[in-house]
Amino acid sequence: MKLYDVSALDRKGNEVKLSDYKGKVLLIVNTATGCGFTPQYKELEELYRKYKDKGFEILDFPCDQFGHQAPGSDDEINEFCTMRYETTFPRFKKIEVNGDNECKVFTVLKSEVPNEEVKGMKNKMAMKAIGKISTTCKKDGDIKWNFTKFLVDKEGNCVCRFAPTTIGKDIEDKVVELLG
Repeated sequence: MKLYDVSALDRKGNEVKLSDYKGKVLLIVNTATGCGFTPQYKELEELYRKYKDKGFEILDFPCDQFGHQAPGSDDEINEFCTMRYETTFPRFKKIEVNGDNECKVFTVLKSEVPNEEVKGMKNKMAMKAIGKISTTCKKDGDIKWNFTKFLVDKEGNCVCRFAPTTIGKDIEDKVVELLG
């Protein structure tokens, strides 16, 4: 199964085929509104606004699997993100990223790039600690926490997986490279 073979529900419950994004560079992120990484929404929005007219999309998938950090309805999550961080990129229905009920989008992404890129000793230590408290990370390839990011090329291939500690600025060079 490939990314363009699957679909997901947008925050209103409408089916969205990932093949609708053919020809675009995608950054797919599992997010949460009550997470220590939540302020990354600001940098993600800056990245989105800078490159959206050049064929770049960010797809936001709220996830409540890690410490119940995405409470509330899909509408409440959307309102929080748009009011607090002025986000404009597409947001999907709240999903699970690990386990029996995981969203197919993340099944595909994890199968293509099972390990995340973690740079710097501080980030490596943070991810080691996160790995110990993550109760849904049961097997290799599972997502450890919110704000794991997957970068997808114009053909729908996942080319890079970034740890939650990786911020927008560190992703920008790879986005620019894929946009050509």
